[in-house]
Amino acid sequence: MTATRAPLFAVALISAAALAYEIVLMRLFSIMLWHHFAYMIISLALLGWGASGAVLTLAQHAVQRRFAPLFCASAAAFGAGAVGCFLLAQRVPFNPLELLWDPRQPAYLLAVFLLLLLPFLCAGACVCMALSHFRGKLARIYSFDILGAGAGSLGVVALLFVLSPAEALKLIGSLGFIAAAVAWLECGGRGRWPALLSMLFALLPLLLPSAWLAPAMSPYKELPQTLRIPEARVIEERSSPLGLVSVLESPRVPLRHAPGLSLNASAEPPPQLAVFVDGEGLNALTRFDGRRVSLVHLDQISSALPYHLLRHPRVLVLGAGAGADVLQAHYHGASRIDAVELNPQVVDLVRSRFADHAGGLYPHIARVHVAEARGFVAASDERYDLIQVALLDSFSASSAGLYALAENHLYTVEALQEQLQHLRPDGLLAITRWVTLPPRDALKLFAAAVTALERSGVADPASQLALIRSWKTVTLLVKNGAFGSEDIAAIKAFCVARSFDLGFHPGMRAEEANRYNVVEGPDLFDGATALLGPGRDAYIENYKFHIAPATDDKPHFFHFFKWRSLPELLSLKEQGGLPLLEWGYPVLVATLVQAALASLLLIGLPLAWAGMRQKDQRMPPIAGSRGRVLVYFMAIGFGFMFIEIAFIQKFVLFLSHPLYAVAVVLFAFLLFAGIGSRVAARALPVPAVAGAIALAAALCLLLLPVLFRHAMGWPDAARILLAVALIAPLAFFMGMPFPLGLARVEAADARLIPWAWGINGCASVTGAVLATLLAIHLGFTAVVLAALALYGLAALARP
Repeated sequence: MTATRAPLFAVALISAAALAYEIVLMRLFSIMLWHHFAYMIISLALLGWGASGAVLTLAQHAVQRRFAPLFCASAAAFGAGAVGCFLLAQRVPFNPLELLWDPRQPAYLLAVFLLLLLPFLCAGACVCMALSHFRGKLARIYSFDILGAGAGSLGVVALLFVLSPAEALKLIGSLGFIAAAVAWLECGGRGRWPALLSMLFALLPLLLPSAWLAPAMSPYKELPQTLRIPEARVIEERSSPLGLVSVLESPRVPLRHAPGLSLNASAEPPPQLAVFVDGEGLNALTRFDGRRVSLVHLDQISSALPYHLLRHPRVLVLGAGAGADVLQAHYHGASRIDAVELNPQVVDLVRSRFADHAGGLYPHIARVHVAEARGFVAASDERYDLIQVALLDSFSASSAGLYALAENHLYTVEALQEQLQHLRPDGLLAITRWVTLPPRDALKLFAAAVTALERSGVADPASQLALIRSWKTVTLLVKNGAFGSEDIAAIKAFCVARSFDLGFHPGMRAEEANRYNVVEGPDLFDGATALLGPGRDAYIENYKFHIAPATDDKPHFFHFFKWRSLPELLSLKEQGGLPLLEWGYPVLVATLVQAALASLLLIGLPLAWAGMRQKDQRMPPIAGSRGRVLVYFMAIGFGFMFIEIAFIQKFVLFLSHPLYAVAVVLFAFLLFAGIGSRVAARALPVPAVAGAIALAAALCLLLLPVLFRHAMGWPDAARILLAVALIAPLAFFMGMPFPLGLARVEAADARLIPWAWGINGCASVTGAVLATLLAIHLGFTAVVLAALALYGLAALARP
C-alpha cells in the first residue's frame, strides 16, 4: 500500500523510543558489566541505525510499493526486538575479562553485538523509509525524527527516577507497537483492525515478569562476590539514572571494611552494612551508637593523617557516600563537618531508612549537601581547615583498569587549584587513593598537585606536599603553606605507630622510604622526587604508564595506558599481570576498529550494488555525485557527534551534575537542531551554514570559561536555562546540513537517499568512539576544532 501522508508522529515516537532504548541499555549493561563495556556494546549496536540505510538501498522498490505495511512492521519489530533481543543477549555467556584466555569469547561478543543491532536497525529503517518515500518532505520528517529523539533523551532520564531499567525497557517495547498503530492511522491504512491489533500487542511487554529482564550482574563484580559469603543478602535496593544502590548485610561473617587498616590495629570496626552502586565501589555504612570510642579503627588508616596535624578542624568531605569519612572527622573532634554526596538515594538511605543504624549521621553529625563535589566547591564561599576527598571507587575495578575511560573532575589540576583556594591558612587538602604497583594513581595525583601549586604561584611546591603509604592505600596531603618541622615530626610519628611507609615529605631522605610494607624499590619517593625536579617532563614521558596530570580539558584521570608498554604487559599475562593492562583504553580502540570496519562494509556494499544495477539497467551515472555524498554525509556525521560529546563533557562542570549535563545538552542539541532542520529549506546555503556553525562554536569556546566562572553559584534552574541559551544558536545551525544535503541528493538521484542516511549513521557511531579517543590525547577543545574543520570539508564537498 502506497501511503499518501507521512507518518510524522510515528517517526517522532520511534525515534524517542530508540534513543530511550540506547540510554536504558547503557544503564543495564553498566549494572551487568562495567560502564565502558556498555559503551562499546551500545556503540556497536547503534550501527544498526546506519545498517538500515544499507538494507533499504537494496530494497527501495519494495518500500515504494508497500510503504505503510513495511513501516508498521519495522516499528512493531523494534518493539518486540527491544525486549526479546535483550533477553537473548543476557543469556549469552559473554565475559569481557576472559577475552585473552577463552577463544569463545569473541564469538559471544559478536552474538551480543548482532542481537543488540537488530532493534536499532528496525527503528532506523522506519525513519529512513519515510525519508526516501516522501520526497519533498525531507526537512519536515527529519525535524520530527530529531525532536522525537530529544524528547526521548529527556523523558527516559526522568522515567528512570521512577522505574527500574528493566521496567523502563518493557515500556520502550510497548512504544514500538504504539508507533506502528499510529503510523497505520497516519498513513490512511485500510481498516482500523491492524492498528487495534498493534495496540493489543503493546500490552504484551508490560505483562512480562520483571524478573525475566532483571540484569544479571557479572560474578566478578564486588556485590556478587560479597554475596558468596554464607547468609549474606541484599536488604535494600534503590534505582535511579545515577546507579543501582544496593545495601547488603552479612550476619554470619561480619563485614569489616576499613581500607588500608594498619596491621598494628588492635580494635576492629563495629558492625557494618555494605553499600554498592551498580555492584561496585564498596562503601561501609557503620553502626554508630554515639560513643566515639567505637570508631577508634578510623584512626588506624592512612586518611587519618591530617587530623594529627590539625586541632578541631572545620572539615569538608567530598564524596561522603555512606559516611565513613564523616565519622572519621567526628571521631577526631572536628568543629564542623560539611558532607557532599552526588547520589540523593545514598543520602536518603543513611538519613531515613538506616538512620538508627548510622546514629543520626545526617544531619545531626554533618550537614549533608546533595551536589556534585566540584560544582559545590566552585559555588561555595566557605573556607575550611581540611578538605577530604573520599575513597569511593572500587579497588578491584580500579586495579583492573575498568575506570580507564571515566572522566573525573575531582583530580584535575584546576580542581586541585579550586580546592586549595577554599583552604584557610595552613589548611590541608587530603586525597586518598588505592595503592597500585607499579605506582600510577599516586604519581599522577602528585604530578597534578605539583602543577596546581606552580600555577597558583608557589615557588617551592615540595615544601607543601606530603605522601604516605599503607599496605593498600596512599594518602596525599597538600598544605596551604609550608610544612614545618613539627608537622614533619607528627607525620613520621603517625607512620611509625601504624607501620605506614613515608612516600615523600620536605627534606626526606631515600633511606626513610619503603621500611614496613616493603616493595621492590622506593618507587613513590623516587617518582615524587623526579616530578619535583628539572627532569619532570622526561620522567613522565619515559614512565611505563601515562601519569601526566589530568586537566579539565583532558579529565581522564584513570587513563594510564601506553602502547609501548603493551608487549611487556601481555608477556606478563601468565604471571598475574592482567591488572596492569588497563582494559578501558584497548577496548575503546578495538571498538573504533570494529565500528570503522562495519561502517566500511555498510557503506561500500550498497554503493557496489547500486553501481552494478546502474550498469545492468544501462542507467547513466551522475558524475562525481556518489563521492561527494560519501564525503559530505560522513563529515557532518563526525562533526555533529564530536561537538555533542565535547559539550556534554564541558557542561558537566557548569551544571555540577553529570546527569543534568547529559540530559540538558542532549535535549538542547536535539531540540534546536530539530528546529533548524525544519527551516533548512529556507536557510542559508551550506557554506554559509558551516560558517555560522564555526562562529557559534568559537563564541561558545571563548565565552564558556568566563560565564562558568561567574555563574557557578547560580540556582540549578538558572544554570540550566543559561546552558540551553548557549547551546541553542550552535545546535540550530547544526540541524541544517543534513536536510540540506538530502535535498540536493534527492534532486540529483533520489536512490542515494538511504545510502546517505546509512553513511551519516555509521559516521555518527564511529565519531562517538573517535571523539573520546581524541579527547584522551588532545583534549575536548581540540575535538571541537576538529569538528569545525569537518564542517568546512562538508561545505566544500556538498553534493
